[in-house]
Amino acid sequence: MKKTLTTEKSHARIENMKSNVMKRNLISFSFVLPCLIGFACFYLLPTVRGFWYSFTDWDLFSKAKFVGLKNYVKLFQDKDFWIAMKVTVMYVLLNIPLQTVLAMIIALIMNNTTKRIRSLRGVYLLPWIMSNVVVGLLWFWMLDPPVGIIDALLVKMGFNKINFLTDTKTALVSVAMINIWRHMGYTALLIFAGLQSVPKEIEEAAVIDGCNPIRKFFSVVLPYIRPVMIFVIVTTVIGSFQVYDTIAVTTKGGPVTATYAIYLFIYKNGFEAYKMGYSSAAAMVLFVILALVSKLQMKLMRADESDN
Repeated sequence: MKKTLTTEKSHARIENMKSNVMKRNLISFSFVLPCLIGFACFYLLPTVRGFWYSFTDWDLFSKAKFVGLKNYVKLFQDKDFWIAMKVTVMYVLLNIPLQTVLAMIIALIMNNTTKRIRSLRGVYLLPWIMSNVVVGLLWFWMLDPPVGIIDALLVKMGFNKINFLTDTKTALVSVAMINIWRHMGYTALLIFAGLQSVPKEIEEAAVIDGCNPIRKFFSVVLPYIRPVMIFVIVTTVIGSFQVYDTIAVTTKGGPVTATYAIYLFIYKNGFEAYKMGYSSAAAMVLFVILALVSKLQMKLMRADESDN
């Protein structure tokens, strides 16, 4: 009899625990549900629809007509597509190294500032708070040859005016510098968060062992914050491939095709030429490229391993 009562109590206790776990899971899921709905509506569903439309001939107004792989075959034979990809890769190679180095320098400065000037850390984020359009217009006016303040200062210092946004040699570099200026503060904040996680005991031990600041950084600090650096580099590369706003505001893809990036190619084909199926095919190709590039980066940087 006692054994039966004990067994019943045990079963009741287990059922009660299961019920409590279920309730906690439902409560947790209710907090995540709005994000999942937003992701499904604004990311997952458009991606699936875009994948379908990439196999169709659709002009936004009439019914989509299935054409198979025709869009993809045409895309890989399109010179404008390869020009756009070349410009985008050049932009990424200009943007990522300089932005990462400058962000690292700012993060190290933030990490070593005294308490009196720690309140100035927020200043680094001010450019990032502004929208891409506002930043683009701001720099467009400053770099404008007739009335821009940058050229006016160059002339006063005895230099010739530079057509920053209208010369094929300087346009892409100028766009890259604008976006570096906007994003390096946010990137620095991410790196700074990683630097804050480095135990002081490890740094002190490195100093006791005779490491100078440079060797301590490369041998101790940088390996410790590798997961953060992987996240920073992967996300900045993806963001750089998606550059559009600054180019649309400042150069509109010119001069000639000097800043004709892949996102501008997708936009012009989709919303100006009304070739939405063709544009969707280009977007799907870009999606695959970004997935492969991200996977390669994570493999080369050993994202699944830890140095801690």
